[in-house]
Amino acid sequence: MADTETKTISLALYRYMCQNIVGSENHVKNLRLINTVRDNMTSETFNTIITSGSFGEGLEMRGSDLDVMYVNEKKEVYENVQTSLNSNVLYLSVETEDVKAGFAHLLLKQYYSQSLGKYFEEHNGKHYFSSTVYKQAVDRTSNSVIHGPCISDKNGTYDYALCLHCRTWISQASQWITRSNNSWPSYKVKHSIIKHGVLFVPVGVKGSPKENIEWRISFSVGEKFLINTFTHAQLLCYALLKILLKDVISTYPECEDLLCSYFLKTIIFWISEELPQSIWKPENLIHCFMRCLSRLIYSVDYSICLHYFIPENNLFENKIEGRARKILLDKLYKLHSYGWRCVLFSDQLSNFHASMWMSPIDSHTLHTIELAKIVNSKLLYLASNVSYACVQDIIVYKRGIHQIVSYHQSSLKYLKTYFLSVLCGQYAQYVQLNSSGNSNKHQYKQNKSCLCILLQNIYHDSVSGWLMLASFFYKVKQYSNALQIIEYSLSKCTPEKVCRFMDMSGSHYRFSDLQIFQKTSIVQLWKTMLIDYLHFTRNSWLIPNELQMKVKNVSYSISSIVYAYFLNMLCHYHLNNVRQCQDCLRTLQLIINESYLIENGKLFQSESYQILGIALQLLGESESARHAFMQSVELDPDQI
Repeated sequence: MADTETKTISLALYRYMCQNIVGSENHVKNLRLINTVRDNMTSETFNTIITSGSFGEGLEMRGSDLDVMYVNEKKEVYENVQTSLNSNVLYLSVETEDVKAGFAHLLLKQYYSQSLGKYFEEHNGKHYFSSTVYKQAVDRTSNSVIHGPCISDKNGTYDYALCLHCRTWISQASQWITRSNNSWPSYKVKHSIIKHGVLFVPVGVKGSPKENIEWRISFSVGEKFLINTFTHAQLLCYALLKILLKDVISTYPECEDLLCSYFLKTIIFWISEELPQSIWKPENLIHCFMRCLSRLIYSVDYSICLHYFIPENNLFENKIEGRARKILLDKLYKLHSYGWRCVLFSDQLSNFHASMWMSPIDSHTLHTIELAKIVNSKLLYLASNVSYACVQDIIVYKRGIHQIVSYHQSSLKYLKTYFLSVLCGQYAQYVQLNSSGNSNKHQYKQNKSCLCILLQNIYHDSVSGWLMLASFFYKVKQYSNALQIIEYSLSKCTPEKVCRFMDMSGSHYRFSDLQIFQKTSIVQLWKTMLIDYLHFTRNSWLIPNELQMKVKNVSYSISSIVYAYFLNMLCHYHLNNVRQCQDCLRTLQLIINESYLIENGKLFQSESYQILGIALQLLGESESARHAFMQSVELDPDQI
């Protein structure tokens, strides 16, 4: 293929990836900023939260899971333990003798609590922190499993890794500091990576005699720093490699578990160090992608993939070998023979035709597409599923208020306000309402406190915060107040609004293309256009008694419009307004049957029919209630 033609197709592929898969450079920056702000806002007093993996790097794609690292700040790791020790901190020393490169033992230097004794194993008179026991001791739900160093759900939606922090650079990676004579990474980036130090995650070398006490050295934060320096073409090249792996290579049964995204990331790091940054341009996308694919083939051929920070650690050791290596190599050579067109075997790219993408993308169209991307993003899922400890931590709340007041950059203020609003919605649900044994004065203070918190919960979307406020008034039996707020909330449920996980129609595109929205921040757009679902925490004090069984030891989510009409009906039910009850019920049936402003997905649809069944049962329509419950079960047979 002529060089000019390759560059033309590269530009077309770049535009296609921007519009249909990864998003524009600005979109990626927004994702990274949102991740950073959320991590900062939701980190607890003794636990720092870090969103890592591709998602944390601003690369949210189909099948991406949520990789979240919890760094315990009351356990510190040092290669050389400091002389002045804090009695409230568990100190661990790094020991690397007789351990594979990239791993370490963590030797006890100081207890601060005898209760931690269960985490240690004794070898030759020394006490080592057990990575296995540390993972197993975590409070997990029945839906979670241990996967490597992480706690994962059975569906593979998220990975939570428990980490320990070493604030100094590890000697195993000391050569990385001086290795690269190229301009990448820059001195400033290197300095930031070294200053952060490294993390230790609880997983050992599989089959090792001391696997239970081995910890893997993680450079996740450093890798985020490196990927944040990528040009957008560089990031899209990485995305293409991931697509080829997940949609093509891994579909072969013999190759399914041989390669992973981390290997691809490692390869692109090495090539980035070798090439000048000026190479990574949109018109060179195909050239760079083929260079990375060739390097992957070379690595598999020789069974060598050196860790970027610790080259002594061959990531392919005891993994890519024997018959499996030969099969994988044959597949890779076959794909390489197609040139760049090998990516077209993925259904995400199968409809790509270069001729359709020669012209630059209209900025208004891209803006609207990116709005839809963020509405359907797992970013909001993370925001609404903050931990119990986090929402109970008053320091998190105070820090959020301080940052909103002190930050000068408006985009950061809006994001801080968004996450604080979500946090308040969760926090308010732990305030006890109408609890037996409380004096009137104490109960008055509790109710007033809950109300003040809920008034700060109305800034993350246009409806759900108001409905949580209405739920408060319902719980304290102020039904008229609840009805007024519900009426206001329903007035906002207009057809041009968007819900999570919904397909945007033509009217949504026309609405968001209005000039006023082109200059509006993403958080302001959420406040105007988004109708988020309600998320009730487990054992929530704000959920109506009629739904109390829903939050017994689990959290519960419901479409806002469904909840609005259900709560409306409950208020009229307690006020003995029979006709209004019937009107609410018929409207509820209609919006559920039409799926009006209800999120896509069987879970929300199923829950909607359950709510309808409860409403029908309350009003004595038992047979209709039974029919609604059956429809719910048909949509989600696995529910309890």
